[in-house]
Amino acid sequence: MAVLHNDIFLRALLKQPVEYTPVWLMRQAGRYLPEYRATRSKAGSFLNLCHDTQLATEVTLQPLERFKLDAAILFSDILTVPDAMGLGLHFVEGEGPKFVHPLRHEDDVSRLRVPAMDKLRYVFEAVKSIRQALNGRVPLIGFSGSPFTLACYMVEGSGSRDFRYLKTMMYSRSELLHQILTINAETVTQYLNEQIAAGAQAVQIFDTWGGILSDACFAEFDLPYLQQVISGLIREAQGRQVPVVVFTKGGGLWLEKLVQSGADALGTDWTINLQQARQRVGHKVALQGNMDPFTLFGSKERIYDDVKRLLADYGHGSGHVFNLGHGINQYTDPEQIKYMVDTVHHLSVAYHSN
Repeated sequence: MAVLHNDIFLRALLKQPVEYTPVWLMRQAGRYLPEYRATRSKAGSFLNLCHDTQLATEVTLQPLERFKLDAAILFSDILTVPDAMGLGLHFVEGEGPKFVHPLRHEDDVSRLRVPAMDKLRYVFEAVKSIRQALNGRVPLIGFSGSPFTLACYMVEGSGSRDFRYLKTMMYSRSELLHQILTINAETVTQYLNEQIAAGAQAVQIFDTWGGILSDACFAEFDLPYLQQVISGLIREAQGRQVPVVVFTKGGGLWLEKLVQSGADALGTDWTINLQQARQRVGHKVALQGNMDPFTLFGSKERIYDDVKRLLADYGHGSGHVFNLGHGINQYTDPEQIKYMVDTVHHLSVAYHSN
């Protein structure tokens, strides 16, 4: 593997000194980029794009050609994991992902197994290919959905507005949900470790639906399984620590509990104030976030002001990775993103000077 030329993202996650605040963006490779849409069209389908090592590498690097980002993130999807479990993932135009075999009944759950990692070999081959193509330019982030977030899709069979099937199982047959979560946690642990072995230099766990839970249910059905995954991860590879980020959308109320997950950094959505978040977590973890993605639909003056405010909210010192509070919206103007990234780099220097 090539020597890493820009490790500022990794240093910030570990709260080590940095020269400026690093920035990367969730969904930075995606539909807002015309070059992505062209590659996606060439692939024929989203799943074909994920399965094609060369094309997955191509789209991972596309945003780095436009913006001075401090990290790349593997192009894939969190639902590749339940697909490998035999649930039959497919995408319906205008409706999103769906599973042919959702886990609605006890018999469905009884058949669930940790999949052979060979079924996800295309993901690990993409990690290797991307690392080679990056040639030490910036670190590569691997990722997975959290055990609970994966379970939401696996039980619902698709995305959901109210998670009726999932919550019905949670309150009426909690042992079934725990069985799913246990298998998911073991699977996610193996999956992320394989990504790390293939070359991922940091990993993020997307706990996208953790915020739908009550406080008590978060403590029972989400946090313990995050802890199980993180406790089983490889934490050093190629002579460097491999940082772990947990992003629980809507989880601002549980920052203190999320510190107990074992993660090195916590992602935050736009609903929480970074100054207050930093006070609450102390020196225990770094923070990532947290601009509202729709700020990028405002004027450059508004983007400038919001970047300035967020940097001031976090304040001086390392431990902050600038990001959006969720993924880039598909209708975002790439020029707005370039302006935001450059503004972060320019303004943040003042917060890291001796």
